[in-house]
Amino acid sequence: MSKIQILRLTPEDAAAAAGVEKACFSAPWSENVYHATLLLPYAHYFGAFDGELLIGTCGLQAPCGDGEISNVAVLPSYRRQGIAHDLLETTLRESEPYVTTGDCTLEVREGNIVARSLYESFGFVIEGRRRNYYTDPPEDALIMWRRGKREHL
Repeated sequence: MSKIQILRLTPEDAAAAAGVEKACFSAPWSENVYHATLLLPYAHYFGAFDGELLIGTCGLQAPCGDGEISNVAVLPSYRRQGIAHDLLETTLRESEPYVTTGDCTLEVREGNIVARSLYESFGFVIEGRRRNYYTDPPEDALIMWRRGKREHL
C-alpha cells in the first residue's frame, strides 16, 4: 500500500468525492453538489488519496466566521487506520484562518459512536439535537461544537 496523502480537493475531484459519499452514506451528495461546493470561496475540502484513488473526504465551510464541518467519510476498506483523524486534523488546521470566531460545528448521527469519539478527541462537545434529522434509517443528529478563543471587545 502506498503512503496516504491528504490534499486539497478541487472541482475536478467532484466525481471521486461523490463516489466516496455513495459508499459511505445513505443520502450522499451528488457529483454536481460536490462540484458546486468546491467552487465556493469559503469552502475548504480535503481528500485522502492512496496513490490516485480518493479514499476519504472532509470539508469545512466558513461563510460567516463560524466553521461547519461536513462530509467526513472514509471508504469502508480503509477505516480504522487513522485516516479520518488525519483528514479532520488537516481540515481544521488549514481552515483556521477562515474560521474567524474560532468556533466550529458539525452534526453526527446519535448512534455513530466511532465518529462521536473522533470529534470529542478534537474538543467537540454535544450542545444540541436535531430530531429525526437523518433518514434511511431515521435517527436524531447531535449538534456538536468546538469553541475557540474569541477576542472580547
